[in-house]
Amino acid sequence: MNGNTEHWVGIDVAKSKLDVALLDERGKIKSHVFSNDVKGHAALIAWLRDRISALGVRVCMEATGPYGEAPATALADAGFVVSVVNPARIKGFAQSELVRNKTDLADAALLARFGQTMQPEPWVAPPLEVRELRALVDRLQSLKEMHQQEANRLEAAMNQAGMRASIESHMQWLGVSIKELERQIDDHIDKHPSLHDDLKLITSIPGVGNTTAAKVLAYLGDVRRFKNGKALAAFIGVTPRLKLSGSSVRGRSAISRSGHAGMRHCLYMPAMVALKHNPLVSVFGVRLKAAGLAPKAVIAACMHKLVLLIYGILKSGAPFNPQFGSQQLDFQDGI
Repeated sequence: MNGNTEHWVGIDVAKSKLDVALLDERGKIKSHVFSNDVKGHAALIAWLRDRISALGVRVCMEATGPYGEAPATALADAGFVVSVVNPARIKGFAQSELVRNKTDLADAALLARFGQTMQPEPWVAPPLEVRELRALVDRLQSLKEMHQQEANRLEAAMNQAGMRASIESHMQWLGVSIKELERQIDDHIDKHPSLHDDLKLITSIPGVGNTTAAKVLAYLGDVRRFKNGKALAAFIGVTPRLKLSGSSVRGRSAISRSGHAGMRHCLYMPAMVALKHNPLVSVFGVRLKAAGLAPKAVIAACMHKLVLLIYGILKSGAPFNPQFGSQQLDFQDGI
């Protein structure tokens, strides 16, 4: 379909609402605001269908995490082609247009123009079993955070017996709920052969346990959809960003941080474990330390290395082998 004859829709996502801008082939904008819930998603789909066939509409949204996944999935299920774009690309496009206004409607119109101009790749909605796993994993993470918060309160309430009893009771309930959710996650993965097989492959990597593997499956779905490991690393936001300009600017390399923050967070501890127990990552880390990289930069590089290993293992279907990746480039070369 020719991008000049398509109707592009930009959607600016917030927790409670969706600002929508429909851009037609003449460059005219029609806008509307919908609630970001099941009822609002249905109303959005009906509003778009009243104006043009789904076959003639493409939707562009920013990757905003859980608030954007539900409307993107609803639109994809309804037959619309949806593109979910890294916010860094939208920011760069706005700068190229010298955009000065910053409103929700202006952002929606910007997304529509970005889609029409850049023709981003379509986003594929995750299958139902991955969506269900994501819900379980997110709930488990929330309960663990609550448990840690209560542990902090318990320490602060050292001389308050009544308060301590209340906190300890809640912590006990949280502990039981966490174990039950972990069991549900294990059962859900075992019930779906594709998830079960992928989890076995991912956990064959020293340093990556069941909890991290479940998050990989929940947050990323089938990573084979990425064209290579570098594309996956860029999606997560663990690619190196160099600061070199002329003869005077020589900043330290750092990960880009433009990507899936939740996935980066859950890779941090596995990278530290892999530095000690994964033969490939351990040798890699020693080499980077000897080259003078700062400790945090070494961990970031090892997170990147783990992402490449996860991709390579899932793509090949073969479990971890110490020889796997011996031909890989190092962090300085942009793995």
